Amino acid sequence: MKPVKLFYLKNCPFCKKALRYIEEAKAAHPELAEVEIEMIEESEQPGVADGFDYYYVPTFYVDGEKVHEGGIYPEEVERILRRALGACRTTENR
Repeated sequence: MKPVKLFYLKNCPFCKKALRYIEEAKAAHPELAEVEIEMIEESEQPGVADGFDYYYVPTFYVDGEKVHEGGIYPEEVERILRRALGACRTTENR
C-alpha cells in the first residue's frame, strides 16, 4: 500500500467535505478502510507543509506524488484511496 498525506485546514469547508467523503468511501467500500492517511493540518504543522508544493487545500499526495489539490468530489476521493491500494495506475484512468 502506498502512503497517503492529506494537507488540510480545520476550518476549510472543502476540507470538511473531503474528510466526510473519506469516511463515506471507507464505509461503502470495506477494502478502502485499510488505507491510512497522514493528516497534516497546515496551520499546526507549517514546517511540514512548507516542504510540499501546493497552494490550495485539501491536497492529497500518494507515494510522494501530488494527485489532487483543491475542491474535491466523492468519486475523486475514492479514486485517491484506490490509487493508494495500487488498484488505479493514475488519477486520470477514470
